[in-house]
Amino acid sequence: MSDPRIHTRTARIDEAGTVLRFWREAAEGTSITDDPEGVTALITRDPEALILAETSDGTLVGTVIAGYDGWRCSLYRLAVLPSHRRRGVGSALLAAAEWRFTAVGGRRGDAMVLESNEPAHRAWASAGYHREDHWRRWVKPFAPSEV
Repeated sequence: MSDPRIHTRTARIDEAGTVLRFWREAAEGTSITDDPEGVTALITRDPEALILAETSDGTLVGTVIAGYDGWRCSLYRLAVLPSHRRRGVGSALLAAAEWRFTAVGGRRGDAMVLESNEPAHRAWASAGYHREDHWRRWVKPFAPSEV
């Protein structure tokens, strides 16, 4: 059941540090872009992508990145403060992300989920997402001189 005191909104550039601190507490794993420059670039490039969930007093309790590149709807960093899990925060964030995607004509959401994060697997499954084992992610980090 959703907590009516939780609301969602998009992040502002000046909140990059707050979001990074939140992820250290609430998110699993780290990313090469977990720095002020990476979060600021995300918000600058796509101001609607980083969605925050807050309590009525403004406490940050959840995040999701709902990136849309004109072709794919990609979900990253669904994270909920441990003290607020199982209270509808993740559902509220996914509803906001899915609303964004359907508003721009998106057809399917793809979520990046750590293989070892079993609680996240259950959360995504309960939200109607399913694992596709025939796909794998391939990555290559770029050094600043390579771009």
